[in-house]
Amino acid sequence: MNTSLHSSTAPKGSPTPAARAPAPDLARGIMLLAIAYAHAPLYVKAVDSGPGLLNDVLAFLHQLLINNHARPMFAFLFGYSLVQLLNRQLQRGNDWVSVRKLLRRRGWWLLAFGFVHVIVLVPLDILAPYGIAALLCVGLLRAKDRTLLWLSGIVLVPSAALVGLAMWFPLSEGTSTYEAGSIVPGADGLSDLLMGRLMVWPFGLLIGVVMVVPGVVVGIWAARRRLLEEPLKQRTLLIRVSVTTTAVSLLGSVPAGLMQAGWWTGPSSTSALVASLLQPLTGHFGGIGLAAIMGLAAIPVIRRPNALATALQSLGQRSMSLYLFQSVVFVALFFPYGLGLQDDLGLAGATGVATATWLLSLVIADLMRRVGHRGPAEILLRRLAYR
Repeated sequence: MNTSLHSSTAPKGSPTPAARAPAPDLARGIMLLAIAYAHAPLYVKAVDSGPGLLNDVLAFLHQLLINNHARPMFAFLFGYSLVQLLNRQLQRGNDWVSVRKLLRRRGWWLLAFGFVHVIVLVPLDILAPYGIAALLCVGLLRAKDRTLLWLSGIVLVPSAALVGLAMWFPLSEGTSTYEAGSIVPGADGLSDLLMGRLMVWPFGLLIGVVMVVPGVVVGIWAARRRLLEEPLKQRTLLIRVSVTTTAVSLLGSVPAGLMQAGWWTGPSSTSALVASLLQPLTGHFGGIGLAAIMGLAAIPVIRRPNALATALQSLGQRSMSLYLFQSVVFVALFFPYGLGLQDDLGLAGATGVATATWLLSLVIADLMRRVGHRGPAEILLRRLAYR
């Protein structure tokens, strides 16, 4: 290996070869639960059906802890993984140019995976935006820290504005943001359904990229410091980050949560707008804070591994396969050409389905680990990207 080339291209904090750190995988495993909670209610038509009080409580908690928190956490971990992959490739003797090409190939294939996901399953995809984000952010892997933080802050403003404006109308009208964003297909034929998805997909992809870039950039910054790979060393910083970001997130999400639960009735248009903008803006910090909490949770796992942590890590290592598995389960249960439960379950029922699906994913991932199976989507992406 050319030592001078390695030292000139590796980002600050490049690690020496070591065993796989548990914290990033633990965070990805929990992330899939947050994604399941965020997505499942979008498959039902009447989120208010079922037990009223339970639905209201869940609507409040979803705004506080789930909505617009899962996406930035996923984005943060994706940016973190870009640096991890870069470091591994540099340790193996590859130069910056070849690693950059590899990361871009992975980005293009993620875009392709996302496109197939939208056409075959649901118009609710996070793979394609991350593929585009990888293409855009590969060059930032060698950017200065100050550049990363400034860019994340600048892009965060339009990102929060896009989500906030989409939330504004339903909140001001006292309707559910889930109902407004429902993806349950109507009575259109298959050709009309596919054509509608094809027409909408580019616009959704553009919006999705703007929404994930801030988290990806912060993840790159954090990975340079190995925040999740060295939680014992970074414990003080992780505590500060988790406490500060979680407090900001909770405070900023309370107004929207009260409106969503129907406990703040008849808000003015201005109040609804402010609440709609605050919730995704502070939710971005909450997603990053949750990743920091997972870093702290990894400390006892490092000292004494246990069966649950091992299963969570297995799930995190196969996060793409099990994310796609969620879509398969939700389509089979909720869509009219499946069991058609979209009219029978409200928010509480959808949350229960999300929990059960995630628990099943946890079992499947652990079984894959036991038999030494990496995960079908991960295997396919690796073969395509590494040629």
